[in-house]
Amino acid sequence: MSDQLERFIFSQHDIRGQMVTLTDAYREVLKHNPLPAPVAHLLGEFLAAACLLSTTLKFEGILSLQARGEGDVPLIMAECTHHSDLRGIARVAGGAQISEEASLSDMIGPRGVIAITLEPKRGERYQGVVPLEKESLAGCLEDYFAQSEQLETRFWLECDGSNVGGIMLQVLPGNNAASAEENSDAWETALHLANTVTPQELFDVPHDELIHRLFHQLKPATLGTDTIRFKCSCSRERSARALVSLGAEDVYKLLEEQNGEIVSDCQFCNAQYRFDREQVESLLNAPPHTLH
Repeated sequence: MSDQLERFIFSQHDIRGQMVTLTDAYREVLKHNPLPAPVAHLLGEFLAAACLLSTTLKFEGILSLQARGEGDVPLIMAECTHHSDLRGIARVAGGAQISEEASLSDMIGPRGVIAITLEPKRGERYQGVVPLEKESLAGCLEDYFAQSEQLETRFWLECDGSNVGGIMLQVLPGNNAASAEENSDAWETALHLANTVTPQELFDVPHDELIHRLFHQLKPATLGTDTIRFKCSCSRERSARALVSLGAEDVYKLLEEQNGEIVSDCQFCNAQYRFDREQVESLLNAPPHTLH
């Protein structure tokens, strides 16, 4: 069992959950972006969290989760689409030595923020941002939902460098519970039970079995399984659109600086897209500018 996400609810209560395990997809991300071990572990948590959060998408599009700041790891980001395509990246400052004990806030450094961005295929882009004030990604995400969504939400995220696992539980507005007090009791019980999970269980135990093992007294009902895969959303067409968006003058200047061929590198998968002068002219549908 690997690279799967299971959605479930407690059918007699207003609580839902997701559970994810990543192996091959996580290793594929690291293959394209070798990182120091502490950063690789943290990127694993971001990948798991992006998968868990993507289940809230009600449209075709992309959810991205990122932390940015002014530290030794100024950017770390994971993206997951409604098709469960996953990619991620982390940037490490040149020469930085990352301690094994470094927390998220240690790595991201001053002025750190957590951002969740929703990019629908059709419609307006939305981004929610909160200050990075907790030591862990789970704690930061819980702050985000408390501040931005006013929903009680808890995360459990684990990574051992080869495998990633995660659980998300969330209270939902609804009327399945007999009373608010009963729902509150069920929520506290669910948190207590989830706190008993071990990393090895998250990595190795099939989701339906683990959900039953942890939460059977709350009568969980599974809602379906999604298969996660590493897939980069870059393409030659997207690179071409990015070039055109720069404007003809800047593109031709870049063409001169790069000796007659523009090379666009994807930082997520290391793919390269090359555009020579003839291709650039075709894209811009205009004669080249004379540079001085």
